[in-house]
Amino acid sequence: MTSAPEEVHRALDHALRADRGRLIAALSSAIGNFALAEDCLQGAIETALATWGKTGVPRSPNGWLLQVARRRAIDDARRGTRFNERRAEITMVLGDTDIPPEERLTQIPDERLRLMFTCCHPALDGDAQVALTLRAIGGLTTAEVARAFLVPTATMAARITRAKAKIVGANIPFAAADISDRDARLAAVLRVIYLIYNEGYATGSGAQQLRLDLCQEALFLARLVVQLAPDASEPCGLLALILFSHARRDARHGDFVALSDQDRGLWDDAMIAEADQILQAALRRGQAGPYQIQAAIHGLHAQSTGADDTDWPQIAGLYAVLYRMTPTDVVALNLAVAQSYGFCLTAGRTAVLALGDRMGGYQPYYAALADIEARLGHVDAAVAAYQRAIDLSGVDGEKRFLRHRMQTLIGS
Repeated sequence: MTSAPEEVHRALDHALRADRGRLIAALSSAIGNFALAEDCLQGAIETALATWGKTGVPRSPNGWLLQVARRRAIDDARRGTRFNERRAEITMVLGDTDIPPEERLTQIPDERLRLMFTCCHPALDGDAQVALTLRAIGGLTTAEVARAFLVPTATMAARITRAKAKIVGANIPFAAADISDRDARLAAVLRVIYLIYNEGYATGSGAQQLRLDLCQEALFLARLVVQLAPDASEPCGLLALILFSHARRDARHGDFVALSDQDRGLWDDAMIAEADQILQAALRRGQAGPYQIQAAIHGLHAQSTGADDTDWPQIAGLYAVLYRMTPTDVVALNLAVAQSYGFCLTAGRTAVLALGDRMGGYQPYYAALADIEARLGHVDAAVAAYQRAIDLSGVDGEKRFLRHRMQTLIGS
């Protein structure tokens, strides 16, 4: 049985998007070497590209990849000096067993959170920690990671390469952090989960804006961190934020749908209730942080009965608090938009325009500006902003949405 090249690439892409993080984490745990684990998985991918077209795509691509990577790891370990020391551990997780490939991935421990803490080792600088973990756990491409940091792809590729080399050079172990070290790494871990969810919620390229695989990955990891640090408020805030947002998934699946146009009957009420319960418990501790504030903003959207019922003044107030905590241009843009709805449209426009020099390549900036110009009746300015937003978007469904908004405005 053979498979067409496009079928092989689709199967590999699906397998890696769904389980790359688990594969790397499982291999890293058993081998004790993150860089070698990546090399073994990459070798398995290359073998798949060379053989699946001839033999057909296996029933379980993930199990097949793990099995081939396992063999490469064992061959490498046998050539090393520490194989006998770790023979039992390597055999248990990677060695020859009676578990068939289609079941192998479900039989190994889930080590993703442990790998996240390894990537967030204090020996790496903050941006390198986050970038490396997004690549290793989230399975984001280097271009997607670069977009999250608003830097060129080549810059991010070099940053990730340096981080991997430092892990090897500093002999950073694949090990759970102790309590004191864990607290120091927690902020980076939370940031990684947040960025994984952001990429899933509003991916920068492809046919659709929503990537459920990344959203589910972020939700899973957020729950793990809350279990790891149940007394910390910000992990709970992040989990509530993701739950509030993910509760709207069914109303967003397919082409881009603006929040104001979503069918709120499709929102997951149970998930919204869970998010609210988690958030309120976190806020009662009196240690509000950025994730809790963002969760509160999403909660106001989730609990409104419609676009006209949204408490924009309170949302603007929360964004003002968030800006004092994290004074970034992205938060400033969201604050300006909230002010345009909650207080004064022209003041919101002024605030948005003030960010133009610094956000000239940021697609959401032009989408927000187009919406404000359209509401003010500035048709030419709105059309120009819509066109720029369309040009910067890499998502087919989003392009169609923006183009429809622009054509509707021209037609009016």
